Amino acid sequence: MEDQRAADDRHGRIEDDAEGTAPGGDGGQDARLRRVAAWRASERTLCRMPGEFSMGERLTALAADARAVYDTTEMPDFYGDGPVAELERRTADVLGFPAAAFFPTGTMAQQAALRAWAGRTGNATVALHPLAHPEVHERRAFGAVSGLRTVHPTTAPRLPTAQEVRDFEEPFGTLMLELPLRDAGFVLPTWQELTDVVEAARERDAVVHFDGARLWECAVHFDRPLEEIARLADSVYVSYYKTLEGLSGAALVGPESLVEETRTWRHRYGGQLFQQYPAALSALVGLDRVLPKLSSYVTHARVVAEGLADGFAEAGVPWSRINPQVPHTHQFHVWLPYEPDALDDAGLGQSEETGVTLFRRWFPATAGPPGVSYTELTVTEPGLEWSARDVREAVAEFVRRLA
Repeated sequence: MEDQRAADDRHGRIEDDAEGTAPGGDGGQDARLRRVAAWRASERTLCRMPGEFSMGERLTALAADARAVYDTTEMPDFYGDGPVAELERRTADVLGFPAAAFFPTGTMAQQAALRAWAGRTGNATVALHPLAHPEVHERRAFGAVSGLRTVHPTTAPRLPTAQEVRDFEEPFGTLMLELPLRDAGFVLPTWQELTDVVEAARERDAVVHFDGARLWECAVHFDRPLEEIARLADSVYVSYYKTLEGLSGAALVGPESLVEETRTWRHRYGGQLFQQYPAALSALVGLDRVLPKLSSYVTHARVVAEGLADGFAEAGVPWSRINPQVPHTHQFHVWLPYEPDALDDAGLGQSEETGVTLFRRWFPATAGPPGVSYTELTVTEPGLEWSARDVREAVAEFVRRLA
């Protein structure tokens, strides 16, 4: 049990550090403050993370931006009306569903959704990937809180295939698909593979739920509008802070009766908050300003990935891996044959001494030989200024520091 808790804590630190929000991490608070100071001061970076901005900076930006998306002279929300209700309406419309409910966290949103589906299907078993967020980052909350049981149609570092779903040896009420599968490298199936696996689940009388925390950036890979992607599923959860740069919050979209039931569970789980207008307004800003830019981020992530691969080869690195080789979204994994501390030191030194931040935190591989580490790389608006040559030059400087 102690080992499992340690694993949970480690995975939580990895997720928080990747978002730039970890309270401590290796080296403690002083080390974190040093990293954030270097990232903030960098003149060139592939992205800006939420943890790089002070409270004052975020509040000032929100006050300035919110006026363009909502009448801020109105009174704040009261238990979910006003800007929260407007956000729910906008989200349901964008994703093509009749109803949406705002939740303070995605963990709570999916608890409520899958508990409601279990009651409707009469089966509390959820089929999902062992690398899915609820299995890795939520301390096994499905079983501990909602009485749900999870099973895994595949352990391969990708979503299950239609044949794996059809051949799975026991019944399940819900198939949950994380799009993209973050801990496998932000990977996605092809459109045909996705439609096939959804059809296979329905052949087994199961409902399909998308963990779409990062669904917003999937449209380029699938070459489909968001509404068409989302409507493959019976319900979808989306996050407002992971991609849309909101302060916090999530939404569940689905049929009206299901969404109404999840509102009841939201109250029971402690999510019926008095006022949530800062989170709601920041999410509306994200829908208005960030969502239209995501296709350019995804397209340019492929330029960055190619520059990285070429840069490592030119620098004589004995082995490297970009996963996926052609990124499916604007985020992907980079793997190198060095210890995390050495990679962290090289990246931090590069940030502090050159004003260029290429990589942030590195983490040990959870399986395989020792001495192999990976990082998550995100390309947002600042990264659009980088050419492939810029990336190669930054890689050369990074590798020089490793030597």
